[in-house]
Amino acid sequence: MIRVLLADDQSLVRAGFRALLDAQPDIEVAGEASDGEEAVRKVRELRPDIVLMDIRMPLLDGLTATRRITEDTALEEVKVVMLTTFELDEYVFEAIRSGASGFLVKDTEPEELLRAVRAVVGGDALLSPGVTRRLIAEFAARSKEPAAEGALAGLTEREREVMALVGIGLSNEEIARRLVVSPLTAKTHVSRTMVKLGARDRAQLVVLAYESGLVRPGWLG
Repeated sequence: MIRVLLADDQSLVRAGFRALLDAQPDIEVAGEASDGEEAVRKVRELRPDIVLMDIRMPLLDGLTATRRITEDTALEEVKVVMLTTFELDEYVFEAIRSGASGFLVKDTEPEELLRAVRAVVGGDALLSPGVTRRLIAEFAARSKEPAAEGALAGLTEREREVMALVGIGLSNEEIARRLVVSPLTAKTHVSRTMVKLGARDRAQLVVLAYESGLVRPGWLG
């Protein structure tokens, strides 16, 4: 059973999400929060598998709340997906850098929300849709200058190649086709790269690809 915490200051939004999620045989809403402080408190108390976190909330915004959750080693198994009203919310890239596993626009289709919850809990990140690729490129362009590549020194050439492909938004299946290897081999390379770099998930691997200069904004194919 996938346990979800809903964090949004609008009760109507929470009610809509709860009705959808609770109707699934493999998902349950473990709790709700109406502000960022309550969200952090409820996460520590309930230990949900995933938090659907609104970016703009009173007392403590969703971005700060996400950072507090993802920086707490006791909560490392908890995944956070940001909820935003706008596709190009100025805080989304920073949220992913802070440890969020991705983002969803609030008016997303119900089927997409359910797929996203299951995918993130399964270890994936919400980085495949074209809108996310555009968003990553948009905010990577505004981020700090690329850091020295020393952080990538422990990677093999193939792992660098795979990391670059993850950075432009390709799935394991797309990487496999590009490199003419099996999807399992592609997944193994991605996993090893994440372990070597200490990346929480694919979302952080994308951020590292940009920040190291391995991938530049605009290299989306």
